[in-house]
Amino acid sequence: QVQLVESGGGLVQAGGSLRLSCAASGRTFSNYAMGWFRQAPGKEREFVATISWSGGSTDYADSVKGRFTISRDNAKNTVYLQMNSLKPEDTAVYYCAMNSIKYTGTKPWRYDYWGQGTQVTVSS
Repeated sequence: QVQLVESGGGLVQAGGSLRLSCAASGRTFSNYAMGWFRQAPGKEREFVATISWSGGSTDYADSVKGRFTISRDNAKNTVYLQMNSLKPEDTAVYYCAMNSIKYTGTKPWRYDYWGQGTQVTVSS
């Protein structure tokens, strides 16, 4: 049984930083790409960032490029999302997801498993 558990969300002022973590279990973590998505109230879930199985390839939504960094530690079965220069529009529930293949993907349907989400709130 695959489990993805996010942590690190919270309340932060605009311009601040947060680091999200997602611990995976139940599947060979290093065989799969990982992604972060977010969903704000009243909006659809949207892609944020993705990283390939080895960490050698990453991709970001235009809205977070230059501010967010995705990384992974395959020895710890964990993927991270470092979020800097946060803006109020980054407020959302952030979800970690495990892809069905090794390579990066921006579409939610590519992802087999999802975490429960962690709330990020950025105040102005």
